[in-house]
Amino acid sequence: MAYNFFAMMSRMKFIERWSLMRNSQSENISEHSLEVSILAHALAIISNERFGNHLNAERAALIGIYHDATEIITGDMPTPIKYFNEDIQGAFKVVERVAADKLLTMLPEDMRKHYEAIFFPQEEDAYLWKLVKAADKLSALIKCIEEKKAGNTEFISAEKSILLIIKEMKLKEVDIFLEEFLPSYYKTLDELQ
Repeated sequence: MAYNFFAMMSRMKFIERWSLMRNSQSENISEHSLEVSILAHALAIISNERFGNHLNAERAALIGIYHDATEIITGDMPTPIKYFNEDIQGAFKVVERVAADKLLTMLPEDMRKHYEAIFFPQEEDAYLWKLVKAADKLSALIKCIEEKKAGNTEFISAEKSILLIIKEMKLKEVDIFLEEFLPSYYKTLDELQ
């Protein structure tokens, strides 16, 4: 029997993000998921090195890779719509759950349990999921910075609101990232070298 899971995952590259905004550089969920994975991994390492935690940074990266996989089925719902009110937000969570269940049925039975734990938060991974959510927001903030650097003023208010959301998370790892790594995103390539 042929299974469709990985062929579906490869379609992440066709789902565009930021559909309501004018973009100078388009971004798909495959690109976004890689960045979230890199950032979640970094946040877990910061947590371990600076705060003596024992988080599985590789697992944080793995969760980051798949965190938006359901959008292959649902599409990328713009944030203003997704969070318009509690009813829409709740309904969309149900839709995401159905999409995740559908994707898992595309795997052989003996593999599903390994992916189920990635698609659905497990209690033992609760803090990793917080870091992945923070990495998701950091990725959005970085997108805003990149768009502003390209002269696109469309992202100015989004940058402010995303930064506020990030600060409200009150995660020490994220505060360190903002202080030590975020300023580099404002630099040119020549300045980075």
